[in-house]
Amino acid sequence: MMLSPIKPRRAKVSPAVTWFERVMAAIALVNLILVLFDLSYIRFRDLYLKTLPQATVWYGEKLKGIEPERTTTAYLSTVDQLSAQVAGNTETPAEQSSVTRLLAQLREQSVAIIDEDPFAVANKSGTLEQIKNKMRDRMDKDSSKAAFDEFWRAEPRSSSASGENTDLSENIAFFNAEIRPLMATNYYRGINERGNPINLFWQIDIWFMALFAAEFLARTYVLSRRRFGTSWLDAMLWRIYDVPMFIGFWRWLRIIPVTVRLHRARWLDLEPARNRISRAIVSQFAVELTEIVLLRSIDQMQRLVREGEISRWLLAATDRTQYVDINGVDEVQTIAKRLSDTVVYQVLPKIKPELDALLQHSVVGALHQAPAYQGLRAMPGFEGFTTQISGQIVAELSKTLNLALQSALADEKGGELAGNLVASFGTNLRSELQREETLGEIRSLIVDLLEEIKINYVDKIAAEETEQLQASRYRLYEVTARSHRPIPPPSM
Repeated sequence: MMLSPIKPRRAKVSPAVTWFERVMAAIALVNLILVLFDLSYIRFRDLYLKTLPQATVWYGEKLKGIEPERTTTAYLSTVDQLSAQVAGNTETPAEQSSVTRLLAQLREQSVAIIDEDPFAVANKSGTLEQIKNKMRDRMDKDSSKAAFDEFWRAEPRSSSASGENTDLSENIAFFNAEIRPLMATNYYRGINERGNPINLFWQIDIWFMALFAAEFLARTYVLSRRRFGTSWLDAMLWRIYDVPMFIGFWRWLRIIPVTVRLHRARWLDLEPARNRISRAIVSQFAVELTEIVLLRSIDQMQRLVREGEISRWLLAATDRTQYVDINGVDEVQTIAKRLSDTVVYQVLPKIKPELDALLQHSVVGALHQAPAYQGLRAMPGFEGFTTQISGQIVAELSKTLNLALQSALADEKGGELAGNLVASFGTNLRSELQREETLGEIRSLIVDLLEEIKINYVDKIAAEETEQLQASRYRLYEVTARSHRPIPPPSM
C-alpha cells in the first residue's frame, strides 16, 4: 500500500482579492520609489544629473524650487563667450581686444567666487574646494587665486618665455572637461513663507495619500463588519501599519506597509527572514529572562534568609496556634510516617544481606577484642565455631529487628509510640535549630551557598545558553524547513 505525500495546505484566496492586492501593492511600490527619490534628491542630485540630467533638472525646478545659481551661471556664460571667440578668428585687433576683455572678466569672477563662495547656499562648499584643488594642480600653484589668475592669462596660439605651452584653447578644453561639470552642479533653492526650503512633492503625494486613506477606511470597515464583536476602531488598530501610507511626515516609514503588501501579493517571500528574526529575538529574550529569573530567585531567597524567615517558619511550625493550616494535616508527621513505612517494609528487606554482613563484622570484631576470646583461640576448631555462632546470632538479630519494627508499626500502640518518637525528634530538632548560634551559622552558610551558586553558575548562563540556543535555533530552523517539504511515500 502506497501513501500519498503530505502537502501543506494553503488557504484559498479569491482571484478578485488577489488581483486587488497586487494592484494596490504595485501602486504602493511606485509611491515608495517616488518617496525615496524625493528624500534622496538633494543628497544624490549630482549622481542623478549624470544618469538622468533632464529629468533631474525638471524635477528640481518644478518641485524643489531649484534655480541656476547666478554667479556660477554668469561665470560659465563668460567661458562660453570666450570659447566661441577663440574658436573663431582672433587675428584682428578688435577680436583680440574682446578675448583680453573676457579673460579679465574671468579673472575678476574667479576672485569673487573664491571670496564669496556661492556654493555655500546649497551646502556644496566641498565642490568649490575640488575646483580649487584641480586648478592648483593644473597650474602648480599653492594659491587658488594665483592659479586662476595665471590660468586666464594664456594667449591664443602662443607659448610662455619658459617654453611651456600656454595655448588658451587647451585651458578652455581642460575647464570644460574638469571644472564645468562641478560648477554645473551648483544651484540656488528658494524658501517658502515659513522659512523652509521649497518642497512641492506633496502635490504628487497627495493623490497617493487620498487613495490609501480611502482604501484604509474601506478595508477596516469591511473587516469590522465581517468579524463579529470587532469595532471599527479595533479594525483600524489591526491594520495600524498602513497609517504611514497616508500621513505627510516620516514618509520613509512607508517601506513597512509596502513590504507587507509585496509579501501578501506573493511578490516577496518574507517567511525565512521573519522566522530567523523571531527566533533570534526569542532566543536572546529567553537567555536574559532565564538569567533574570534565577538571579531574582536567589536574591529573594538570600533576603528571606537574612531577614530570619527560617526562624519564623520554625516557630510557626512549633506553635500550631500561629500556624496557618490549609488541610488539617500535619505534613511533617505524615511525611515522617510515610518515610518510616517505606524504610521498614520496602528498604530493609532488600538490604538484609548487606545489613547482616555489617552486623556480623561488628560482632566478630567485638569478640576479638574480648579478653576471654584471646584465651580460647588456642582451642582446636574454635575459629570456625565462632564464625558459625556469630552468623546465626546476626541472622536472628536482623530478623528479630525487622519483625519488631514491622509489628510495632502495625500495632496501634506501636504506631502511636513511633509517631511520638517522630514528633519528639522533630520538636527537639526545631528547638536546637532555634538556638541563636546554630541558626546564625546555618543562615550564614545558606547565604554563602546561594552566592556561590550565583557566581559559579548563574553568571555563566548568558554565554553558555546563548551558544546552545543559537545551535538549537538553527537545528529548529532546519527541521521546520524540512517539515514543509513533501514527505516521500514509504516503501512497503
